[in-house]
Amino acid sequence: MNRNDLFFSQQNMNLLCRDESCSVYQMKNETGDGTATFYEVYPGIGVMYNDFHMERCPSRKFENNPHTFAIHHCREGRIEWEVRNGAYLYLASGDIMLDNSVTENNHCSFPGSHYHGITITVSVPEALEGAGDLLSVFSIDLEQIEQQFALKTRPFIMHGNLVPDHVISELYQVPESIRLEYLRVKVLELLVTLRTVNPAALGVERPYFYRTQVEKVKAIMAFMTGEPERHFTMEELSEKFDISVSALKQCFKGVYGTAIYTYMRNYRMDLAAALLTQTDEPITVIAGKVGYTNTSKFSEAFKKVKGKTPLAYRKIKI
Repeated sequence: MNRNDLFFSQQNMNLLCRDESCSVYQMKNETGDGTATFYEVYPGIGVMYNDFHMERCPSRKFENNPHTFAIHHCREGRIEWEVRNGAYLYLASGDIMLDNSVTENNHCSFPGSHYHGITITVSVPEALEGAGDLLSVFSIDLEQIEQQFALKTRPFIMHGNLVPDHVISELYQVPESIRLEYLRVKVLELLVTLRTVNPAALGVERPYFYRTQVEKVKAIMAFMTGEPERHFTMEELSEKFDISVSALKQCFKGVYGTAIYTYMRNYRMDLAAALLTQTDEPITVIAGKVGYTNTSKFSEAFKKVKGKTPLAYRKIKI
């Protein structure tokens, strides 16, 4: 077993297929599945395309190479990291995060049950040994990058920085015939452009949420989605789950990326859309199942979210 296969096996991912340029690893559990398509662009430096449709995955491990840092880009969905002592940090669409194996991002999950993005992994000792001369040509100092972003202290997140954003966005649109060569160029470009980032000016201070809060918010989400026909006030939820209204609002948005009422509105309309296309139930019945006693108000709310009335949506999707 080569070292990349060993690393992925430690993450509970099995080799699915391989060709001369990349390896595809798959993870499955009771919450879904996911794949990571891995390209080793230089010794110790890899690019991974992540496509996960699952709620959670096992803890990460760096047993054979603890001196590693990574650059993560979230293209779609959200990812939850347990960063230390039961504290959680969230990566949203468009975010770039740098982290180090020392900061112990032990646990990760996907609050929306899907995640798509790119991870660039750098094993510092291996990269210096196998590609040190090339990196020095471009004045790339891997240890200086770790120091610049204080990665041994906590993960660094930035959002909307045009230079790294531009480089990473191009990684998603590469013809397969030149992908490996293209990735080699773009990884060097990205590592060079990181020198232009001022962490003090561009870092995004994301709040940590603690396990007790996160568990309560997830229980609230499960409770509400389990009874979409009912409407609950913030005060009712606060009392039932023993969490203050302010903490509930802040933590729910931190975990799921949207306000609690917006989340439920979208959930109800998604459920209604499924019922419209998968059943013959009358629209009045469907409206009741998602919490509307007034069909006209349901139609108005549905159109705001889906762009069409329930009747028009049903006709188009049939």
